[in-house]
Amino acid sequence: MQRFLTTLKFTDQGIQHIKDTCRRTDAFKEAARQMGARVRDIYWTLGSFDGIAIIDAPDEETATAVMLYVGSKGSVQTQTCRAYTATEIQDVLAKLPE
Repeated sequence: MQRFLTTLKFTDQGIQHIKDTCRRTDAFKEAARQMGARVRDIYWTLGSFDGIAIIDAPDEETATAVMLYVGSKGSVQTQTCRAYTATEIQDVLAKLPE
């Protein structure tokens, strides 16, 4: 599984229905599971972003589908990046020419 970090920012719709955020999160986790991904954790945050999600997916296509799904619901905007473990980045660095 590949790991992805996603920042979340509430839309006007999302903040207007803030009391539903935990229910929406549960639905998001279930939808991701049905697509073959796993939402490891979601944190609500202060500052530039309203939340951060940590997602495991088998590939970038699945992660993209998960993010398109959550974005299509209209409550959050996302920015997603691939996260590498130390072992994974060592494999990447091994490909660099001397």
